[in-house]
Amino acid sequence: MSLTDSSPAQIAKAASVASRNLATLPSADRNKALTAIQQSLLQAKESILEANARDLNLASKAAEDGQLSQSVLKRLDLGRPGKWDDMLQGILNVRDLEDPLGKLTLKTLLDDGLVLERITCPIGVLLIIFEARPEVIANIAALAIKSGNAAILKGGKESTASFHAISSAISSALTTTAVPNAAIQLVTTRDVITSLLECDTHIDLVIPRGSNELVRYVKASTRIPVLGHADGLCHIYIHPDAEPDSCVRILLDSKLGYPAACNSVEILLIHHEALRSHLPAIVSALLENGCSIRCDDASKSSLLTSLPTDKSALLQDATEEDYDTEFLSPILAIKTVIAPANASEEVAVSLAVAHINAHSSHHTDAILTSASSLAQQFQASVDSACVFWNTSTRMADGMRFGFGTEVGISTNKIHARGPVGLEGLCIYKYAVSGNGQVAADYGGSVGKKWKHERLPMD
Repeated sequence: MSLTDSSPAQIAKAASVASRNLATLPSADRNKALTAIQQSLLQAKESILEANARDLNLASKAAEDGQLSQSVLKRLDLGRPGKWDDMLQGILNVRDLEDPLGKLTLKTLLDDGLVLERITCPIGVLLIIFEARPEVIANIAALAIKSGNAAILKGGKESTASFHAISSAISSALTTTAVPNAAIQLVTTRDVITSLLECDTHIDLVIPRGSNELVRYVKASTRIPVLGHADGLCHIYIHPDAEPDSCVRILLDSKLGYPAACNSVEILLIHHEALRSHLPAIVSALLENGCSIRCDDASKSSLLTSLPTDKSALLQDATEEDYDTEFLSPILAIKTVIAPANASEEVAVSLAVAHINAHSSHHTDAILTSASSLAQQFQASVDSACVFWNTSTRMADGMRFGFGTEVGISTNKIHARGPVGLEGLCIYKYAVSGNGQVAADYGGSVGKKWKHERLPMD
């Protein structure tokens, strides 16, 4: 890794050249590089956390002055319990995954002596633009190297000291490996994002990690394909047959496990028949843990008669805007799903699905029910990258999916979707091996006939 203040064009060109060398580097060499990175970060822990503390001190003052959001401040903290260890373990987890490159995914006999193969390969050069999240450097470096991609990283000013400390450790590690120095570059020059976004000749994919404003700006400012999501507007729908205690545990984890995360639930949809049987215990537990509750008329009316006065007094009225808001804080909006009299259970699920598809950001949505048929209906009908049954929305995560780590979560509908790990950073190429054949040999009444026979991929 190199800390660079070169021009955007020079940075992109150097990365492009390095990506071609990295793409052909043996798996053993790429794995050795990840081991070296993990060890170097481990040895530099004290200096990295000291740098992160300096960033946190400045960011806290900015947050107090209203210049920085609390959600960004929380994402900046490398000392949050488990975050440092997860970052280091993620590097080793990626190292130990199967090599994603050179995998044969299709083999066809076109004709005698003419064989088509589809083989996985790297995308090329990744541009990652991110705010806060100092662990992103380690995550991206690990995934990029393992998948044979070069990466250009541009971080936010709020975590400058952290980025420099982490980059220094990674750069030191890579000098002992076969990975080209320009394969991972951290850009230190200010005001270069616009120029980098114009380097479509050398940069193949942009991955923004940060606020809605950042993601939307990137998407509107480049011809380079963009992978990511602008919002994490996640829903949970509770059907009356859901197990009550499980609902409490799942809502507590989904909302309060890490409220600033994009996979935190923001809207609870609840069947009107579950208002008295399920909702009081859920809301009571959330209130006890500092969560603000915003209710529609039906849910508030029910809770006012079922909660003690000291808790019901804390309930707030939801607005229509709340159902389109990613709070990124301990706030939950509740909306009641009112099914017509004598309607089937499938109708109620359809109503919940209709609301989700109209308001969701297509990130992660879940149903809590004991009926597998209703869960299958929900998972087939909801148009989101992740659709869950009886589990927390916080499960939407590359590490938890067994990807080692992730470069982010995509709500795109082409290429990669959901938590993006190694597989999402690879594409494929077609290799055709022949013996002098030409296209003119085939077709017409007298030409040769294609065989198009699938061959075993062993």
